[in-house]
Amino acid sequence: MGIVEDKIRHLKEMEEKILKMGGDKLVANQHEKGKLTARERLNLLFDPETFREIDMFVSHRCVNFGMEKVEIPSDGVITGHGLVNGRHVFAFSQDFTSRAGSLGEMHAKKICKVMDLALKAGVPFVGINDSGGARIQEGVDALSGYGEIFFRNSAGSGVIPQISAIMGPTAGGAVYSPAMTDFVFMVKNSSYMFITGPEVIKSVTGEEITFEDLGGAMAHNEKSGVAHFAGENDEDAINKIKKLLSYLPSNNMEDPPVEDTGDSPARTDPALDSIIPDNPNQSYDMKDVIRSIVDNGDFFEPHEHYAKNIIVCFARLNRRAVGIIANQPKVLAGCLDIDASDKATRFIRFCDSFNIPILTIADVPGYLPGSQQEWGGIIRHGAKLLWCYSEATVPKILLITRKDYGGAYIAMSSKHLGADMAFAWPSAQIAVMGAGGAANIIHRRVIKAAEDPVAMRKEKIKEYEDLFSNPYCAATRGYIDAVIVPAETRPRLIDALEVMCSKRETRPPKKHGNIPV
Repeated sequence: MGIVEDKIRHLKEMEEKILKMGGDKLVANQHEKGKLTARERLNLLFDPETFREIDMFVSHRCVNFGMEKVEIPSDGVITGHGLVNGRHVFAFSQDFTSRAGSLGEMHAKKICKVMDLALKAGVPFVGINDSGGARIQEGVDALSGYGEIFFRNSAGSGVIPQISAIMGPTAGGAVYSPAMTDFVFMVKNSSYMFITGPEVIKSVTGEEITFEDLGGAMAHNEKSGVAHFAGENDEDAINKIKKLLSYLPSNNMEDPPVEDTGDSPARTDPALDSIIPDNPNQSYDMKDVIRSIVDNGDFFEPHEHYAKNIIVCFARLNRRAVGIIANQPKVLAGCLDIDASDKATRFIRFCDSFNIPILTIADVPGYLPGSQQEWGGIIRHGAKLLWCYSEATVPKILLITRKDYGGAYIAMSSKHLGADMAFAWPSAQIAVMGAGGAANIIHRRVIKAAEDPVAMRKEKIKEYEDLFSNPYCAATRGYIDAVIVPAETRPRLIDALEVMCSKRETRPPKKHGNIPV
């Protein structure tokens, strides 16, 4: 055997050893927990035979506490690039079988290298987190590594899509990088995120709580809003990541991908003509409206379990990706509150960063009243929504289906905040408030002095409804561009989107605004 052949054989032996990760026993433990290994996850994410690993042979340099005798394959993280649905993506996947995927100096350097490459190449970045946290033996070098990653999360924000998958424990400083990315995926019953774990909480406060209740997938999908998606298992979460990427451009200089869906842009739906109940206090499911409008009734919903009084989702209109923000009358009557404002705000900013047109569907009676909302800062949180709609320069289209009252009318992408085209159904009610409340205020003395106050109140309510509880007063001012037949909503929205897709709009030069966070 020649010298070169011998070196090639040696290379393959080294690769084979590293590919075994933490060894058969620890790999089996990973599988027993219902979790895939780091390499299996990457193989699922990337198209077959396209993943190209970088820094396979990197090893740690720690000599503290006997670490000079410890080998950690690939230093506990696999990094590289490949194709996802034929498009380039960079990724890392932490290997829990190798020293619990703990993050040290070289582990962090590997992650930073692929983050830098993703930013240079202008392609999405996916991080798969499954780690015991900072490698304590490396001390401040580990902390430095986290900081370097956070800095790159900030630098890449709004330039390339950044997606985090939590597929095991993620605690302490490790949670901040995912929180700085655009979307966070978690896996039910096997992934956790928290700053301080149950043991620390018990020792400090006396509170007893389980890992799942404190920082499990549904805790962060339903209560905190930190996570956007909850997968049934690793495979389900990765498939959801791939679907999300199908709606997104590779970077902020590109338009979102156009995909043929086979759905006619001229399709109408007579069912929409009767979807609004006769009783204005009766609810309906806004998701039925969305399904009727979008291509093939298919939409992809982040934050499905959080702040359900508002819906945010990706869909397509005549093959083009759009972001949809819609009030949900089935939950809290579609009122805006703190959580709904935050949820919509972040989604709007993401869509605007990546050239995704925004469709807003409004049916909102106002902001949720109550002392807890006021003390929780609804003024500040509600202001975010006004801010972000005003700041967004992508095509903005508004559809009003029913109620659109007061400050919530302004906040839900009104013409006054820069909506390019605003449509309303004949059932739309655009006013400062509902007719009942308005009549009580405007005609309080008249009603009180009447022989029959009940009849007088009904008369004044009817008078207010005729004047304002319709779309025509706003249409006469040009605040509504067209009142449309509900059945014809899809083709009208598509026509508006097509003509506005070449929109160009700028804001005054500045370093950045001071958003009311």
